[in-house]
Amino acid sequence: MGSNAGFSTFEITFMSMVVFAGASQFMSIAMISSGITNWGIIVFTTFLINLRHLLMGASLSPYLLELSRPLQYILAFGMIDESYALIIGRIEKKGYDLNYHLGVSSFLYVAWVFSTFLGALFYRNIPNPLEWGIDFALPATFLVLLIPRLADRIALLVCLVSALCSILGALFLPGKWYIIFAAVTATFVGGILERSSRNEP
Repeated sequence: MGSNAGFSTFEITFMSMVVFAGASQFMSIAMISSGITNWGIIVFTTFLINLRHLLMGASLSPYLLELSRPLQYILAFGMIDESYALIIGRIEKKGYDLNYHLGVSSFLYVAWVFSTFLGALFYRNIPNPLEWGIDFALPATFLVLLIPRLADRIALLVCLVSALCSILGALFLPGKWYIIFAAVTATFVGGILERSSRNEP
């Protein structure tokens, strides 16, 4: 997308280095390609897309607030869906580990930037990436992260609620608001179910 929009290999790679959020990058490039050059609008739109990060950050705040400010900034920058899923899974099994958090974030960041560079450099050598099934890579990644977490009735119900809200939101809500709608609703339902399970004899 970046190459087709006229960005150089350096510009595309640099964008991944400073943004580190795929959905925001795709949206930004699409907006620029359509003639939108107001950076305020682009920044605000990408902010809305990533509002779910507020929820992820809130759930990790008991651990991050104990760290120094520079570490908090570094880990906040490196927090994406994949790193969050791995970190929260580790917390539930073995507790929080700063080295693990830093390692996961660093590995994913380097892989993302390096992959962006290779894609921008060699994109002309792959005329139609969709023929290779590359478009399924992202959904497959999230399925790999999600399925192991569906270990009990509450997790399964929350997943179903989130899926239903996502579909309904995508049909009836503008833009990317369905992501926030699904996340907030699923969080609310999960909290109620967990509280109910604690009160059961």
